[in-house]
Amino acid sequence: MSTSEPEASRPPEDRATPDALLHSAPGTGVAPEDLVMASGRDVTPATLEWARKKMEREGPSCVERLLP
Repeated sequence: MSTSEPEASRPPEDRATPDALLHSAPGTGVAPEDLVMASGRDVTPATLEWARKKMEREGPSCVERLLP
């Protein structure tokens, strides 16, 4: 008998991004960290600078274009 739980029986918080990792909420705007994370990159000084520049050029909606 296995002691691990099957995926379907795990609580949803085991499969969702924790709230502490989410930087934006409706009405609060988009942070450079959001763009970095949405692009699948690690948050580093270099990727934050990339995100700031991209957001300056394209606006906060550039995050939406990365989402499926």
